[in-house]
Amino acid sequence: MHPYSMLSDDYFVNLNLCTEMTLPSSRDTVLNFFERVQKSFPSMRNFYNRGENGFILEEDKEEVGQQRWMSLETQRVCSGYFNPNDPDDCLTQHQLMLELVPYMLSVSPLDCEALDYIVGFDFSYRGNHDALVAEALGANQAVDSLLQIPGSRALNYEPSITLSLDDSCRCQARLMIETRTNAYQVRRDDFPDEQISVFFTLRQYGSLSADTRLEDTMYDLKAKSDQLMKDYVIDQVLRPLAQAISTK
Repeated sequence: MHPYSMLSDDYFVNLNLCTEMTLPSSRDTVLNFFERVQKSFPSMRNFYNRGENGFILEEDKEEVGQQRWMSLETQRVCSGYFNPNDPDDCLTQHQLMLELVPYMLSVSPLDCEALDYIVGFDFSYRGNHDALVAEALGANQAVDSLLQIPGSRALNYEPSITLSLDDSCRCQARLMIETRTNAYQVRRDDFPDEQISVFFTLRQYGSLSADTRLEDTMYDLKAKSDQLMKDYVIDQVLRPLAQAISTK
């Protein structure tokens, strides 16, 4: 079992390709694209029209919670895998998407607005998510002092930071934590079993050179993500959240 599987209740690895121009949306184009995806992944047999949110092809969710999916929107193509046995299991699917879009959706490196490699983690917790995040990850002195106000309770604490990884600011890393506690729940001190989500995204902004393959860019982003996860995110963010939940 890959270490990612043991860090949280669920995790996923997604790839998003955002384009500058509107993607083709004719019936034949959409169906041919997803039929080609299904040929490689026959278990992806559930096809839906989500209206303004485009189209999606996905697997049935298995008993272990695993699920592959791929979506086509107005200016975005997305590929995702929920709870893979290993993050590398996602690469064949993500690579297929990037190999298909140039000749089936007329996407060129010039048309690339951004390519995102996303690793996400969900932690189930019945309680005040914002208070837990503040406790587990701490805060700066100014925020800590606010949390000490008599009678105060955290209502919204969702740390987020974006970092440039090169001088041009075209390659960026973003860590974002999303909580799902609201004021009504805090007021009643009654919390459902919801999930705290941690998203770690490596993004390559802007058009790519004509001789740059989308697949190569994806592998470069994955390598950077793997290293940063190992050096900074796992022990400084994910483990503290898991440990804080385990003590409640």
